[in-house]
Amino acid sequence: MDILIRVFNSSFYERFNTRLVRGTDEPVYLPADTDCDYHRIVFAHGFFSSALHEVAHWCVAGQQRRLLEDYGYWYCPDGRNAQQQAAFEQVEIKPQAIEWAFTLAAGRKFRVSTDNLDGAEPDREGFSRAVEQQLLCFLQSGFPARAGLFIEALQHRFGTKDASLARLLEMEKEKAA
Repeated sequence: MDILIRVFNSSFYERFNTRLVRGTDEPVYLPADTDCDYHRIVFAHGFFSSALHEVAHWCVAGQQRRLLEDYGYWYCPDGRNAQQQAAFEQVEIKPQAIEWAFTLAAGRKFRVSTDNLDGAEPDREGFSRAVEQQLLCFLQSGFPARAGLFIEALQHRFGTKDASLARLLEMEKEKAA
């Protein structure tokens, strides 16, 4: 996990005054304030996938949103009803597609997360297809700039730079079949 923190911080701290920080509880994005002079992407419980997911949200957030706690978004915790779950999934498609690319770049296996264990049954298959379609779109048209930089840094650190993300995705799908 420290490797991931070092890769992120060496890539983005100086340019964006942002650090990736291991948290002990729920993930949160905290902009710089009077108590801390840098922005913090706090990921949950030291989990690798949580770190990649939170960085993906940071890569999607625009400059103004990065000045707001949790980018100014609402978060409805586990236990969402069907309507809340549908809204949650809509805002999660792009970050999870980017997280998938990060995961491939780090040489790991990705799992889509509907994050609603105690609520309405999500359409996991439909959501997974939507995330995959977004990933394919990014692979074809390009990732947001910060996401692209982090993908390159991950590929360099984890030794996946000689394989395209598209090929890594194909290999992941072949293994799952």
